[in-house]
Amino acid sequence: MQVMPRDCRDLTILEFFTKQLHGNESGVTARIAKVLTTVQLEAAHDRIIKSFSGGQQARLLLAAALILEPDILLLDEPTNNLDVNGIAHLTQLIQETDKTIIVISHDEDFLNTFSDNVLYLDVFSKKVEQYDGDYHTVKSDISKRIARENSDNARLQKDAQAKKDQANKFANKGGGMRKVAQKIRAVADEMESQTVNVRKEDVALKPFVIPFGACSGTLLEIGSISVHLGLSTSKNGQSGKTVLPLAGGKVTIDKNYKVQLKGPNGIGKTTFLEEIANGTAKGVKINKNATVGYYRQDFNTLDFDSTGIQSLEPFSNGKHSEQEIRSIAASFLLRGDILKQKVITLSEGQKGLLSLSCLMLQRPSIIILDEPTNHINFRHLPALAKAIKNFEGAVLIVSHDHEFINLVNIDHEIDLGFELKDAGLLK
Repeated sequence: MQVMPRDCRDLTILEFFTKQLHGNESGVTARIAKVLTTVQLEAAHDRIIKSFSGGQQARLLLAAALILEPDILLLDEPTNNLDVNGIAHLTQLIQETDKTIIVISHDEDFLNTFSDNVLYLDVFSKKVEQYDGDYHTVKSDISKRIARENSDNARLQKDAQAKKDQANKFANKGGGMRKVAQKIRAVADEMESQTVNVRKEDVALKPFVIPFGACSGTLLEIGSISVHLGLSTSKNGQSGKTVLPLAGGKVTIDKNYKVQLKGPNGIGKTTFLEEIANGTAKGVKINKNATVGYYRQDFNTLDFDSTGIQSLEPFSNGKHSEQEIRSIAASFLLRGDILKQKVITLSEGQKGLLSLSCLMLQRPSIIILDEPTNHINFRHLPALAKAIKNFEGAVLIVSHDHEFINLVNIDHEIDLGFELKDAGLLK
């Protein structure tokens, strides 16, 4: 599964893994210790699941699959929320295992490190196609095949139309020419029957602009950071939340300025972003006239019990008609029945698109984005990156997607790991 189930977030580590084992508590403590070591995560067995970062929860999900000692391992977007070290470790686990593994991932480079067989699910033809080879080779082969099929179809359609035109001329002459026309039409029909259904890729988002909520002066000032120290990484045995002044001094964020927040999994990036969005972060000052748009990686800004359309309405603040709200949602491929569904029933990708629709309705002065590429279809990412790049306000973003970050054009980086090392608190 892509994300931690909501009904598991209040469980302890022990309760969570016992649930995965269907209540079988035989040797559970030792088995938990073994799988946590495998996924490189240290955690007390009485710690609550929701207290872990997104990256740490991703490791817990992997551990939950491994504790069952399966013969077949199914991984759904396993790199989501993982930092560089986490992805490298996951890659090594997959490469070294003798299990059969089926992976769904939008991370092409990750897939290419271990794949030797690719299954393509065509949503239009309802067929599953199987290809031998690594991901990049198969992707290239498919592209070439599509180009060839499109070319063959165009030729057949052109020739068929020429035969139809010829048949019409003979038919107009009457007499015995009509039988000739019928034969020519039959040839044209045969040509058309030889065309193949060329696969269609998913529709990509069209370019869009996130409207800027006009606000004068400095939008955001960050003078201190809030981080989390774990015992395993702490240099002096100190653990828990720590607030530190930025080593390089205060960061001033004005319009058209983009800051990336970096750091290893579990250091507190998501918590820090949440505190900034809520206005409770120490040493951080937000312009009193600024509107903050917050894209959470767990989508908890949305009301999971409401329908899609109902969840959008509060972000409009009465400034849009229902038709305008629906139009904005439709631009993010959210239409009709999707908007009638409860948010909790939507896919993670649809929740991501719903969250982007919220930003459009808000007209923010500041956008805070926590791993926005995790669940968004990779075909949508160029449009999203361009929208963030061209946003007129301030942007604060956390993302482990280096290609996406390069497209956004970051102006400044705040590395929480570096700040802790500079303060002598991190190994």
